Amino acid sequence: MVVRIQEFNSAQAIAETLDKELSETKSVLGEYLRRLDEIRTLAEKSRKVREVVLKLAGKKATTENPSEITVGNLNIVLDANAFHELTAIESVVRSHQERLLVLQKAREALKWLDQLGDTEGLKYLVVADEGVPERILFKIS
Repeated sequence: MVVRIQEFNSAQAIAETLDKELSETKSVLGEYLRRLDEIRTLAEKSRKVREVVLKLAGKKATTENPSEITVGNLNIVLDANAFHELTAIESVVRSHQERLLVLQKAREALKWLDQLGDTEGLKYLVVADEGVPERILFKIS
């Protein structure tokens, strides 16, 4: 988490910055959703092939995964396959979807600023966490 303080000269500038964050998040989310569809198809094909091979060999699938190790808080997957990638992309997609919702709610909450009218000489100090406004300080200059 990165918390920053940004200074703006108008409520419109805050809205434009938030709109830019929304747009970028939607774009990145769209790209990950496209990749998710591709890898989901590959993972499904891989699962079917694996099931057929295990069935023909008379073996049962093991749930233990020796190709994953943990070092501190970091999980490392050796010889990653489509399932590992699918899980990773699903996690990223969920994160971006949550961010998008938070940004949309923040944008909606800021609509009241449009009603301030003439704010000459007023500075807006915005405390934002990962680009999401959490606090606005009005500063008369």
